[in-house]
Amino acid sequence: MDPAPVARAVFAALGGIVEIGAVRSTGTWLVPDVSVGAFLAFRENDLGRLMEGVRVVGRFSGEVMAIADELGYFREHEVSGASLLLWSEGIAGVPQPPERIEDPALVRRMCRIGADLQQTRLLQALVTAALAAGTEPGEGAAWIADILRGACQLAEPVDPRTTPADIHRMWRVAHLPGILRPDSDAPEWGKAGHRAYDVDLERLFQG
Repeated sequence: MDPAPVARAVFAALGGIVEIGAVRSTGTWLVPDVSVGAFLAFRENDLGRLMEGVRVVGRFSGEVMAIADELGYFREHEVSGASLLLWSEGIAGVPQPPERIEDPALVRRMCRIGADLQQTRLLQALVTAALAAGTEPGEGAAWIADILRGACQLAEPVDPRTTPADIHRMWRVAHLPGILRPDSDAPEWGKAGHRAYDVDLERLFQG
């Protein structure tokens, strides 16, 4: 399997988490107040540890990890109501008139929804990367757990409420039924791998 699309899925979910965290860190829910660069400047070491975990889990080469820089999510860039609408997949709806998309109440709702979606997508992307790389659950689950802890801190830098255990439960109900159902076209090794990661993550998060 080509590792580049797998890595892009991981970096995209992380990019959404970073943007949402940058919005939340303002405390105002005003998009013009957002600075991704300032948000990450205080979290450079945390992001570095998280990315090292991604590299290990996916056994990504330096060339593949460089895709993160090419995408531009982890340096200063504009955050808009439209991007928050994308990360939240339109669940909150498109306001009428559309200019209301940066209304603070709607921004707050999109951030809450988007954080749940992107953290769940991140976990699925990480498990996919681990399985594609042949990283055994006994090793990979511990790294993934650390990555999710870091992602939670990025997504909710103020008044954190979501835990890695919450993300694991959301992922299990959102992704596993489609993969593990009897008529799924997922290969048997993929089904077994997802089950094994679910068991190990449950052990780590739930006890």
